[in-house]
Amino acid sequence: MRRTSTSVDWFSSPDQDASVMSAWERMIEGRKPPTTAVRAIVDASWHRCLNGRVDPGATSAPPPLDEGRVLDLRTKNHRLLDAVEPLIKQTRELLCRTETALVLTDPNGTILDLAGDSRIAGPLGELRLIPGCNWTERAGGTNAIGTALALQQPVQIHSAEHFCMAMKRWTCAATVICDPQDGTVLGGVDVSGLAHTYSPHSLPFIVSLASRIESGLGRVMLERHLRLLENSLAYCSGRADGVVIVDEFGRLIKSNSQARAAFARLGVSGSLEGAFPIPDIAAIAEGSPPPLSSEWLRTARIERVKEGTDTLGFMLIAPASNGRSTVRGDQILTVESERTYAFSTIIGQSSQLLEAIRKAQQLAKVAVPVLLLGETGVGKELFARGIHQASTRADGPFVALNCGSLSRDLLSSELFGYAEGAFTGARRSGMTGKIEAADRGTLFLDEIGEMPLDIQPHLLRVLEEGEVLRLGENTARKVNFRLIAATHRDLRTEIAGGTFRTDLYYRLAVTSISIPPLRERKTDLPSLLEHWLRVSGDRFGVNNVEIDDAAYECLMNYAWPGNVRELRNAIEGAVLMASDGVIRIGDLPTEIQTPSVYGAPRDQSSAGASEAVPREVRSLKEEEVEPIKFAIQQCRGNLTEAAAQLGIAKSTLYQKVARYGLTDAILTARRKLPR
Repeated sequence: MRRTSTSVDWFSSPDQDASVMSAWERMIEGRKPPTTAVRAIVDASWHRCLNGRVDPGATSAPPPLDEGRVLDLRTKNHRLLDAVEPLIKQTRELLCRTETALVLTDPNGTILDLAGDSRIAGPLGELRLIPGCNWTERAGGTNAIGTALALQQPVQIHSAEHFCMAMKRWTCAATVICDPQDGTVLGGVDVSGLAHTYSPHSLPFIVSLASRIESGLGRVMLERHLRLLENSLAYCSGRADGVVIVDEFGRLIKSNSQARAAFARLGVSGSLEGAFPIPDIAAIAEGSPPPLSSEWLRTARIERVKEGTDTLGFMLIAPASNGRSTVRGDQILTVESERTYAFSTIIGQSSQLLEAIRKAQQLAKVAVPVLLLGETGVGKELFARGIHQASTRADGPFVALNCGSLSRDLLSSELFGYAEGAFTGARRSGMTGKIEAADRGTLFLDEIGEMPLDIQPHLLRVLEEGEVLRLGENTARKVNFRLIAATHRDLRTEIAGGTFRTDLYYRLAVTSISIPPLRERKTDLPSLLEHWLRVSGDRFGVNNVEIDDAAYECLMNYAWPGNVRELRNAIEGAVLMASDGVIRIGDLPTEIQTPSVYGAPRDQSSAGASEAVPREVRSLKEEEVEPIKFAIQQCRGNLTEAAAQLGIAKSTLYQKVARYGLTDAILTARRKLPR
């Protein structure tokens, strides 16, 4: 977790440079510097550097890691890089005008990525402020990156405050990026420039940026946990075994009612929650011995929960008291092993959505490439999985890769794989690419429009020849896979702009499916809200969460530019914020909240219209019953459609039907349906 300190310690004072430099010289010479000349945070760092025998005359950081080790490090930290990349894109233009660079490091201080003003590329290279170089205090002396990681708090280091002489012409501000669930440090983020670029705003900027990165990581984590639960909860219910679901880092996510007693029989002492996390769960699942504190794992069964090649987490199973386990020991859980109806995870009954599903079902029967078109967040991967599950390749792997989340070199390695010794630092056994991993199954390439132009002809060759050539190999390998690609871009425009190949486009777009945005299928909103309320309630252990009418109106009137993904995140956040099981306007994200007053019309022209008018159900009974009856009659007893017309949640409509005794009205409306 981040340590706390007074904000005064965070900021540098450039007007004190001369006295700070004098204090540094006295310290290096072994003389005691004045105590008031240097900030306490800097003085403590200088002494750590002295104790660590850091060379104050060092002209740069130690040499960088080789290319292969940097690639492995980036792969290991790919989720952090994924969360940072969009923000780097957003700030790149700003950085290019400030003579500064944005630096991202892993938790050990090794630089993973760097972006900024090309005018300082030379000085950055001389200093070795480049990917693969380590900038802990032990490696580079007092500097914002290393000191922020050492203290786990924001810090600005300016000019003379640096410990090593070469750094004293620089100014930098950094803070740590923490795991939003358990607070462990995942890395550091820094902005650096030559001393004349000093700004008191650089530290607030970097703190704000780190907060946005953590929020992005939190959303990804919640999404992965939700998918983990969706793919494993069916195996927990109705079983005599004790079952615990943990994420890929061994953190407890969910347990069934039998777990506490079943794992106690295996030797878990104290509370079940106290036995987690299990940091080495992936290695233990592969056969490595558990730590002494978790000896009970030797007798528990560990099942991997996967989507394609992606491990979402694990199920730990303690046999029932009779010693018989109700879960097969050789079972590896995957989304595909559920064998559920292919498109059942896509929620909605609007004509636009049903037409897209109908087309997807038709195309699933033939093994031709499919191009999915739609805005970000509409559910393109759900359609891709549905096509895979409805195809003759359903028993094969489903392998997904986002072309927009990786650098050019990393994307090339991930896609095609590489041979042993393909480059310095390559893994001894080489690496199987996603194309090979999808053999006899389906390869889903999301954001295909982001694929670098020089990689596109290699993908085209794979599609044309049915074989892939690993980096560093001379012999091609035969592959047989079905390709599904997706993009939110207009690829014809990209072709005109010279960033996408015409021949690849026509190879991909043999058939295409346009997935409608949420704003074009508002009738699906009630079903989606009800679905994500239920899923989020199960996810966070909150039962019977409801949405009040005012909040429901906000949700129904919002344009949802982020589509279903934004809706899901909004409901998850609102469920967590709801204090008494009722979601109100204030529990919704700020952008969804409306200025309209609860119980008052939007067009408020009267003098007193700005005051909220409390709504009493009893006083509005007569005014409520007639519109509800009319909606039920118009929708012929279909309560989903009636709720949408009334602008209330389906669960709310159920309550009102029961409260006002309107069951007969529903039966009467349904009797009028043609037989």
